[in-house]
Amino acid sequence: MPSIFKAYDIRGVYGADLTDAAAYDIGRAFATFLGGNNKTIVVGRDCRPHSEPLFIALSNGLRDQGFNVTDLGYASTPMTYHACGKLHADGSVMITASHNTKEWNGFKLCRENAIPVSGATGIEKIEKIILEKNFAPRPETRGALESRGISAEYAEFIHAFPRPAQKLRVAADYANGMGILEARPLQDLLDIDPLFDTLDGTFPNHEANPLEAHTLKALQEKMRAGHHAFGVAFDGDADRVGFLDETGAVIPMDFITALIAREMLALESGPVYYDLRSSRVVRETIASCGGTPLMSRVGHSFIKQQMREHNAAFAGELSGHYYFKANHTSESAALAVLLVANIAARAGAPLSRLVEPLRVYAQSGEINSKVSRDPGEILEEIKQTHAAAGANVYELDGVSVEYPGWWFNVRRSNTEPLVRLNLEAASPEFMRVKRDEILAVIRK
Repeated sequence: MPSIFKAYDIRGVYGADLTDAAAYDIGRAFATFLGGNNKTIVVGRDCRPHSEPLFIALSNGLRDQGFNVTDLGYASTPMTYHACGKLHADGSVMITASHNTKEWNGFKLCRENAIPVSGATGIEKIEKIILEKNFAPRPETRGALESRGISAEYAEFIHAFPRPAQKLRVAADYANGMGILEARPLQDLLDIDPLFDTLDGTFPNHEANPLEAHTLKALQEKMRAGHHAFGVAFDGDADRVGFLDETGAVIPMDFITALIAREMLALESGPVYYDLRSSRVVRETIASCGGTPLMSRVGHSFIKQQMREHNAAFAGELSGHYYFKANHTSESAALAVLLVANIAARAGAPLSRLVEPLRVYAQSGEINSKVSRDPGEILEEIKQTHAAAGANVYELDGVSVEYPGWWFNVRRSNTEPLVRLNLEAASPEFMRVKRDEILAVIRK
């Protein structure tokens, strides 16, 4: 059972690692962790077949500890975050395994105001409570259960933002997941041409992960057969979204961060966060729009914490998470789509043309290397070598190295003997030379 407790959520194969009995204990332990009783937890779930029995078990655990449960029914993860803040709940749980295949399921936990509970801020304690069976005593009064939708409030939130100047035709691959619900507020604002728009948690058409190129083939075929302003693809719980231009070409997700940053800074000046793997053009774009570019570690809990500390209106992550202060400092894929539509409609130009000026540098993409020696030793060697050479070296997440004409970041995997490299340079040729140079150190 300990293997299901991850850095950012609780996740495992249903019936093997993650059982209904485990879900019941997680409910009791989450209530014990939060403390007190007569508190209210909102719970949303995706459409996997086992999300329903997991909900029943989890809610029974919460209620046996005196906590009230507000059942949101089917909901995207951003909708559940919105409900946590909007309804002034004491916490939330989203039952999902995100982009994982149908065998998997899990829980994303939050405190009040949609503040995430990560490994370091609570999941480890919840695991310990379960292993030691150190649950708080059951109160005399069992918690209540009520059902309540959040769709109307979420749509109201989306519709509060400026609307596109014209109703663009947008192709959307929902992958049979929760993007179907996440995108409902957009149906009055955009002409959505849907793909795989029936809820089915067995994901019969393809896995719901827009980071994997093969999952985008059906969407690209649809776009090449018709005329669309752009295309979007959601992951399973719809807290991530990928974008394709009008030709069906994939737009790097850090470029979307740059585009949305411009739009958000026109509405509210101040800091904007970007994850440290992003192209340098993101930082330059934020600064050119009068914003304050701030770099973040990889991972939603780190980004959200830093956004709160600096009152940032927006942040973007290379994995397709787009965070908005307005949604209780959490993701909203629907809002990201709306803002890109606003940009495209106002410009009256193809999205590919709007992205082209951002292609200033040559990027390696993330390269994973399985290593035989200690990843920590590799990172230390790189750090010492480049510090001695006069580079700007910092350790926000792994080791980052900056030179005038190129930069890179190396990070270690938390779960595998892998070292991850992201490198960018002023030209493709120079990028390839430096990429191979750093990979030779990593893989020796």
